[in-house]
Amino acid sequence: MPPGRGFAYSSRTMSKLKGFSRAFWVANVIELFERFAYYGSKAILAVFIAEQVGMGPTKAGFLVGSVFNMLLYFLPVLAGTVVDRYGFKKSLLACFSIFCIGYFLVGLGGLPAGKPIVDAMGAVPYMIFALVVTAIGGSLIKPSIVGTVARTTTAETKNLGYSIYYTLVNLGGAIGPILALQVRQNIGIAYVLVMSSLVSLGLVVATLLFFKEPPRPADAAPPKSMAGVVADMFLVFRDLKFMSFLVIFSGFWTMFWHIFYALPFYVRDVLHFEKFEIIETVDAWTIILVTVPAAALAKRLSAFTAMTLGFALASVSWFVMGAFPTIPMTVAAIVVFAIGEATQAPRYYGYVADLAPKEQVGTYMGFAFLPVAIGTFIAGAISGPLVARYVGQRENDVFTPGPEFAHAPRMWFWVGAIGIASTVGMVLYDRLVARRSAA
Repeated sequence: MPPGRGFAYSSRTMSKLKGFSRAFWVANVIELFERFAYYGSKAILAVFIAEQVGMGPTKAGFLVGSVFNMLLYFLPVLAGTVVDRYGFKKSLLACFSIFCIGYFLVGLGGLPAGKPIVDAMGAVPYMIFALVVTAIGGSLIKPSIVGTVARTTTAETKNLGYSIYYTLVNLGGAIGPILALQVRQNIGIAYVLVMSSLVSLGLVVATLLFFKEPPRPADAAPPKSMAGVVADMFLVFRDLKFMSFLVIFSGFWTMFWHIFYALPFYVRDVLHFEKFEIIETVDAWTIILVTVPAAALAKRLSAFTAMTLGFALASVSWFVMGAFPTIPMTVAAIVVFAIGEATQAPRYYGYVADLAPKEQVGTYMGFAFLPVAIGTFIAGAISGPLVARYVGQRENDVFTPGPEFAHAPRMWFWVGAIGIASTVGMVLYDRLVARRSAA
């Protein structure tokens, strides 16, 4: 899953758990349920829009990846200003209220009750509207929860605090799709979005009743204006060395998002495994299990070597998936991908901080999620055409194979090729840019 995952804590630190405040635990439990809603809806969203709304895989991939998820990971750069100005509690209330409306609107697009509205607006404009509303709400969650963790931990407990947060994010990513599977099979796929809407409504109530705003540090800098944030953005965009690294790094997330945008169609229609949500959880479960040993390995390597090794492992996984088109080997391939993710993730943030000018580390770190946004944009644009060509599409429960259906596993070679190109790009960046700058 995206950055911000996977730093498990050892049993030796359990004695420190009593040192966390009530606000810390409330924020983390809220985040866990929010991840249930998000990853539950994410697991079925591409399939829902393609088939229940009837747009087909190409438009669905673009809307889910290049519109919704891209905004979800890019807008927090701007949303942090809103959170700083109005506080965490008000921001969380706004987030969950908007989520409640947004998820419901998305689900309504696939229900008979919503058909008159969709027909009046047009399916594409309606879904864009519903997804953009949901993304605006989602942009407030990360600055609020991460900010709460930062304010409610000390120098001694900060690492453990973030590890708890990251572990709960992983659990949300692992359990959310399983909950979605139960709803889809027993009620209907559109009701997964309704479930996410109801969970968000419950989080509005929970925030009102249980969340208490942590005090703002006395020495905290005043909130930046939106104009100041935009000025900082242009400052970073002008740093071509830094931006080139982020663009190369986005190749990893371009591979990752295919797990949600293309893999469900392949698993269901090519490998004939109907419970595709379960396959989508393999990455999260693996991250939970392998983060500690992978982080230990990564510490023995330089930051760049660890990241490049992670890229290489992730790239190989897609060739394994394409060469061995079975469910067990697909699971094994995702496990390899997750090991690559766990190898590179712990070193990424430190490397970004090292690239930043010393007086602008905070500004540069705000762009650490930009590769996720770029990756989801690219994946959303290419996953749909891959599915349409190599898998096919369903309309009114009638499946029409794509023109390359007989060679469907080859679609993963294209995804692996993106990884290979990114790995080569990382090596060239190290040789031609990073080392020369150091010299």
